[in-house]
Amino acid sequence: MLTSVLLIDDHELIRQGLSRAFERSEDFTVVGQAGTLGQGERLVAEMSPQVVVIDVRLPDGSGLDAAKRLRNSNPELGIVVLTMYAGDEQLFAALEAGASAFVPKNAPSGDVVAAARHAAVSPRSFTAGDLADAMRRRMTPSGPQLSPREREVLHLLADGLGVAAIARTLFISESTAKTHISKIYDKLGAANRASAIMKAIRAGLLRDEQRA
Repeated sequence: MLTSVLLIDDHELIRQGLSRAFERSEDFTVVGQAGTLGQGERLVAEMSPQVVVIDVRLPDGSGLDAAKRLRNSNPELGIVVLTMYAGDEQLFAALEAGASAFVPKNAPSGDVVAAARHAAVSPRSFTAGDLADAMRRRMTPSGPQLSPREREVLHLLADGLGVAAIARTLFISESTAKTHISKIYDKLGAANRASAIMKAIRAGLLRDEQRA
């Protein structure tokens, strides 16, 4: 019997690529695709898939918040969280939201299929490729310690966003965005964006390919 999967991601190319990967696997069938949280949650209610693959950042809200709602309403649903930013904070946020698996978007599509397979069999246990190392880092933290919000702002800075765009993306005021940026600079000992990004990469807070 095929395992039913619903894909929720605002990038059509990613949805189509994942859809083809699942169809090739022979033990999955993709029963629906959605580009927003609202549409995705409606499809979950209508189609009752066994596994949902959901992006962290969607146009109308957080995939992590949606994962928490889905877990609360359906303890047996497999939930695979996809993210462009595979940092420790996002990983642990996915774990706390009740996700079954956490996969970075730059991973091979086969990793997403494997995560969905785990999610279908053990929806309430959590797996992630970097879980053991992340647990080790959490137990023995070193280097600059940024808050979850500061990490979000840092990633957006690395994406090249300015203060106004960061404020819009995170639904905060520009003054609050400026405060977060100032704190990031202070913690990293940086005088500007370029310096902050380089120091964040050296500290392991950003991967080198995320440099703006």
